[in-house]
Amino acid sequence: MVELKTDTSIEAMRVTGQVVGRALTAVREAADVGVSLLELDEVARGVLREAGATSPFLGYRPSFAPVPFPAVICASVNDAIVHGIPNGYRLRDGDLVSIDCGAQLGGWAGDSAISFIVGTPRPADVRLIETVERALAAGIEAAVVGNRIGDIAHAIGSVCRSAGYGVPDGFGGHGIGRRMHEDPGVPNEGRPGRGMRLRHGLVLAIEPMVTASGHDGYHAAPDGWTLRTNDGSRAAHAEHTVAITDDGPRILTAR
Repeated sequence: MVELKTDTSIEAMRVTGQVVGRALTAVREAADVGVSLLELDEVARGVLREAGATSPFLGYRPSFAPVPFPAVICASVNDAIVHGIPNGYRLRDGDLVSIDCGAQLGGWAGDSAISFIVGTPRPADVRLIETVERALAAGIEAAVVGNRIGDIAHAIGSVCRSAGYGVPDGFGGHGIGRRMHEDPGVPNEGRPGRGMRLRHGLVLAIEPMVTASGHDGYHAAPDGWTLRTNDGSRAAHAEHTVAITDDGPRILTAR
């Protein structure tokens, strides 16, 4: 079932989204050569704790997962696309890092992700991240009343494919509200004019993912959570929680 949020609820979700934005900003500022992924997770935990928020990631266990997720961020490095579990790995110069973070506050969820480079950037990685951010912006631009889910999907996929990148098959965004994952699904590729019509009060987590090689394949790592590119190519991920309103799309997790 799809729940349309009231304006008061959207404002409450914005408050939650601000916590997510602060957590991602703090993690990015803390990320440096030699810093471990576990240390980044602790940074995010501190931001959530200070805000009185909880994590919808911590303890989350969908049907595919062998164990509940043990952290408050997903930390995916280099060839990891999404769902990376923070561990003792220490960041190295040139690593491409994607951080996904969520928060639950006042009964409402927020979800957002960023990708960035630690230390010396490689031009190919810079282009990859710029593209996933442009794809996110295109998806948000298409998230207007009267459009359809397919218009968002088509906007995202067009940016990614025109740059020659792969789009991991079967993954995309989702509705969000009282729970982190709600209907409807928001694919990262699709045909315009198809799918649910967008209405005022619908809130979506829009999240493009791209792989540098142009291939769409991936596999699960032994931990059962981390998804990696099949060919070892690098990946990037970006996400915002966005409310569809009569005044246009409103980013609730703005940083």
